[in-house]
Amino acid sequence: MQKNAPLDLSVAAYRCVIYLIFVACCLFFFGCALPRIVVLDDPLSPEEHLNLGVSYEKKGELDNALKEYETASKKLPAAYVYIGNIYYLKGEFDKAERYYGKAISKDPKNADAYNNLAWLYYLERKDLDKAERLASRAVELNPEKEIYRDTLEQIRKLRNNIK
Repeated sequence: MQKNAPLDLSVAAYRCVIYLIFVACCLFFFGCALPRIVVLDDPLSPEEHLNLGVSYEKKGELDNALKEYETASKKLPAAYVYIGNIYYLKGEFDKAERYYGKAISKDPKNADAYNNLAWLYYLERKDLDKAERLASRAVELNPEKEIYRDTLEQIRKLRNNIK
């Protein structure tokens, strides 16, 4: 046999060896999973999460809206009102009440939280004295907003009818 003489392989065997080398390289470099992109910092601000949640809510995608509001609530206390609103829309009034209360405790000047909690009590016909105090506080905080005065008026009418 001569030195440096090529091996006598058939073309099919040669292709098979090349294919096996290619597969081995793919498995070595890529393994069984594709590479993943990991985001360490959230690129959206809390306000942007809130706006995205509003968009989802308008489209009726309440679960997606809730996720965005929960993300926003980590740094933006007003998001608790939006979370309460989602639970209100879902008919989960106990959770809505809890989140409206949380919004008030985190931001005592949030008139929407007072008004929404007062309205929830009005609809449930429960704790109307507290509902009136909450609605009065909302009007105190923002006397220009007609809806707050309307909530207070509706609660007072109901209380007078019950007496």
